[in-house]
Amino acid sequence: MVFFALALPLVLLPVAAFSAEAGVLAARQAHLTEVVAQAALDAAQQLDSAALRSGSGWRVDPSAAQATARREVAEAEPAAVLDLVLTTGAQVTVSAHETVPLKLAAFVGRPVATLRARISARLTPGYSSPSSLLPLPSRSFSMT
Repeated sequence: MVFFALALPLVLLPVAAFSAEAGVLAARQAHLTEVVAQAALDAAQQLDSAALRSGSGWRVDPSAAQATARREVAEAEPAAVLDLVLTTGAQVTVSAHETVPLKLAAFVGRPVATLRARISARLTPGYSSPSSLLPLPSRSFSMT
């Protein structure tokens, strides 16, 4: 009886609080990753039309990509901070982080957790003529 009286508040309740907090953090991480992925995809669609007209090929407009990614992240997740929008030719990498206060598992020493997401997307040619719409234009992204 004494063992359960000591074990319950010292071991079992903190473990239960930590597991509940881990579930909340996993959901927030998934949402942040989804927001950053959408921002990267939208930023990768910002074609540099001047480069295309001059014959330089497919490139992403860095300033338009930066503005698009910043707007997408700010609208979808206001608590997130955009760390990086890197454009290299036809590829865009977007990185963001979010600081989440820990409510139940604050006893572990740090009262906050920092979640990070970094996604890359590439601009690819979709079709050569209107009759070649199938298969649909491809968009790709990688999670690191």
